[in-house]
Amino acid sequence: MKLWGGRFETGPSEVFERFSNSLHFDRRLLAADVRGSQAFARSLTRAGVLTDAECATLCAAFDAIQADAAQDEYFHGADDEDIHSFVIHKLKERVGALADKIHTGRSRNEQVSLDTRLWLREECDRTRELVRSLMSALLDLADKYPDAVIPGYTHLRRAQPVLWPHYLLAYFEMLARDFERLGDARRRVNVMPLGSGALAGSGFPHDREAIARDLGFASITANSMDVSADRDFALDYLYAASMTMIHLSRLAEDWILYSSEEFAWMELGDGVTSGSSLMPQKKNPDSLELIRGKSGRVIGALNSLLFTMKGLPMTYNRDMQEDKEPLFEAADQVNGCLEMARVVAESVVLRPDVPFAAAEQSWVVATDLAEALARNGTAFHQAHQIVGRLVLESVRNGKKPGDWTAESLAVFAPEITADVARLVDPREGMKTREIQGGTGPGVVAAALATARRRLAELA
Repeated sequence: MKLWGGRFETGPSEVFERFSNSLHFDRRLLAADVRGSQAFARSLTRAGVLTDAECATLCAAFDAIQADAAQDEYFHGADDEDIHSFVIHKLKERVGALADKIHTGRSRNEQVSLDTRLWLREECDRTRELVRSLMSALLDLADKYPDAVIPGYTHLRRAQPVLWPHYLLAYFEMLARDFERLGDARRRVNVMPLGSGALAGSGFPHDREAIARDLGFASITANSMDVSADRDFALDYLYAASMTMIHLSRLAEDWILYSSEEFAWMELGDGVTSGSSLMPQKKNPDSLELIRGKSGRVIGALNSLLFTMKGLPMTYNRDMQEDKEPLFEAADQVNGCLEMARVVAESVVLRPDVPFAAAEQSWVVATDLAEALARNGTAFHQAHQIVGRLVLESVRNGKKPGDWTAESLAVFAPEITADVARLVDPREGMKTREIQGGTGPGVVAAALATARRRLAELA
């Protein structure tokens, strides 16, 4: 069924129909289309276009369409160009000529905007809840190993010792920002466009504020031309989803490394790993590799719509139909990856002795020693030089920090007193970092408790 046609002497070619039809992907908007159409029917009633009885008949028919659409076969054989014409087609089968009234003063341009916003509003809520669940899983994993010491890295080189919970809280903060970004996106999605017409506003006296209340929108759009041209709200979600995927990909990369034989810090559960068809010994981190790989698809969806929108003249252009597949793809992928990451986090078993040994055997304590010297009155540049020479001497002679005694350190450099020498133990140096946001045991315990409170307050 077409929502247009009177001006045309012939119908579209079969090739053009195949090329332009979108029902195969925008069918997932059916529930939103039904809900929006019911609200529009109520508005038409308030405007005097429909009687109360006609409105009730239409709304009941829409309910029946949504119920029937739960069965996949409902769409079999449908040749409608999009979900909007499909719904009208099904409505006409149920109520006959009355269906022709539902589109009074309504453009598909505003209808598409409405349906997408209704659908995306729920996706924002779903994605945020999945982010919150992963944040909770990371805090649970931190609580399992509250005292574990690991090397922190820069340039993938051992840099300074940190607590395992401090490391996980870094990802908690990334996800907290993702939660906020998705909330910001939802606020821009949650604006009601009906009443805008194709671009110039409706010719019927709709109470737009009443439609917004009916559909649970926070406000109404301010300019009808903007409604027809706008896909910023979709781009906002895609950007937030892309940032979330970047953070998931970085976490995945860390854990792929840390669970490898070369690091051997952690074990991933059997339920999130797979084997090799040839090599019996393999336990591959496929779940994490897929998260890392799928991040490209979500970032690609953002870029796709950015490029689509960048040169379009005002207002609506059919190019904008190309927003749906990237949007649907991104939502599916980010939600699936967030769920997978949570399950992975729940499966992780840390081997605390292994990362601690890595910290103990390396010179991650060098900064602790230099800072201790500076606190005792040595100029930091000089302290840096003293510790640098100590590291060089150790590398030349194959000595680890723990191989030095207070006495031998004092011989090497008189500035290294006994209170400084104790910092060759990485656990001791961390105790000097009791600054807010640091890795000191006290502030990390407080940060974990604060994170729990923040998580409980997220909304």
